[in-house]
Amino acid sequence: MEYRRLGHSGLKLSTLSFGSWVTFKAQVDVSLAEKMMKTAYDAGVNFFDNAEVYADGASEQIMGSALKKLAWSRDSYAVSSKAFWGGQLPTQRGLSRKHLTDACHAALNRLQVDYLDLFFCHRPDESTPIEETVRAMNDLITQGKILYWGTSEWTAQQIMEAYGLARQYGLVPPTMEQPEYNMFRRDKVESDFRRLYTEIGLGTTIWSPLASGLLTGKYSNGVPADARVNLPGYGWLKRKFESPEGQESIKKAVELQKIAADIGHSLTNMSIAWCAANPNVSTVILGASKLSQLEENLQALDAVPALTAEIMEKIETILQNKPTPPPQF
Repeated sequence: MEYRRLGHSGLKLSTLSFGSWVTFKAQVDVSLAEKMMKTAYDAGVNFFDNAEVYADGASEQIMGSALKKLAWSRDSYAVSSKAFWGGQLPTQRGLSRKHLTDACHAALNRLQVDYLDLFFCHRPDESTPIEETVRAMNDLITQGKILYWGTSEWTAQQIMEAYGLARQYGLVPPTMEQPEYNMFRRDKVESDFRRLYTEIGLGTTIWSPLASGLLTGKYSNGVPADARVNLPGYGWLKRKFESPEGQESIKKAVELQKIAADIGHSLTNMSIAWCAANPNVSTVILGASKLSQLEENLQALDAVPALTAEIMEKIETILQNKPTPPPQF
């Protein structure tokens, strides 16, 4: 395992991390969660990602129970939560000072930890002034309940507004953003945020490196019966796969699979390695739903050296979606 600084902060996270979104559902046995987390930890993973909305809080409860049983030293790992969708009532949603405070306390209880290493604003909230959100996050840091705060799926403009307000009022600015990033979703990480990496030291904890499974290659001959898209609550994902864009992505995945075979790796691991090859990616969150998948994905960094300039060019020839660099004068 290798470790990278979270942007310009001093925190070093494992290049591969473990997320619970697709894994820890309400019906998951804690023993399975414990096995998956131990497998990741033993491989060098030191960051475990979660959110209040994952399985309506059950995901954090399961992770918290596993952490208690595993009894790792608290200074050997980092854990996160994200706030936005905490319930149906007006005070249980958004990024108000109240909900961020309540969400933080609830996450601490469910995860059974004294503080959160990372705390994210899960989406931008148009109904709450950004200054209120920045001040609330600063207060949680001052109180010792969180160490770093950041955003998820915010625009570069929104992040810069939060950063500017923090600097204006002497508050702690956002440290990281959690965007979707994979071979099919590139613009935000590679183009929109380009200047934020150097100007404010933005770190990134990217999610969906496999494009919700499109980059596993398992959909090249149709949708398997046991695929996640067939599960209740994943109709949105099935519609995505069946859309013209999704079908085109599946065709490209077939071609990419040939390149992966040529370099002696699976498409899954080549896709994860491709994300990790971007130096502006602080950590790649793995979302395996089975222990066997996680064990395979944890080997993905072995594929990074195989991504030579020639191989990367072959990949670009298939993708045809590289963001256009800004003009140079």
